[in-house]
Amino acid sequence: MKKLSKVQLKQQAAVLEAVTALEQQALAGLPGTAQCWFSMEYEAFPGSLLVRLQFSGQPYLDQAQTQLLLWQKKLSALLLKQGIVLKDMRRHLVFTLSGPDD
Repeated sequence: MKKLSKVQLKQQAAVLEAVTALEQQALAGLPGTAQCWFSMEYEAFPGSLLVRLQFSGQPYLDQAQTQLLLWQKKLSALLLKQGIVLKDMRRHLVFTLSGPDD
């Protein structure tokens, strides 16, 4: 794997901080939240950023889907505090049952 540049490391740290804050809010506010993680291609950042919020079961996922837009707005606001602007916040956060290793 290619070594990340200073700019890419800074981007990664900013996203990690925002995703960690979102995960803490979700663990407190969304029942059944298991974890949160992200993936991105540095060459296509921020358009390639995808954050996944994992739930422990289908009933929890179904219940949370009604609040997806609210959580997408929260992610957008947290990233904006880090200086990252998302053009379409709806493309960057999904709720899922699968984990990072699935």
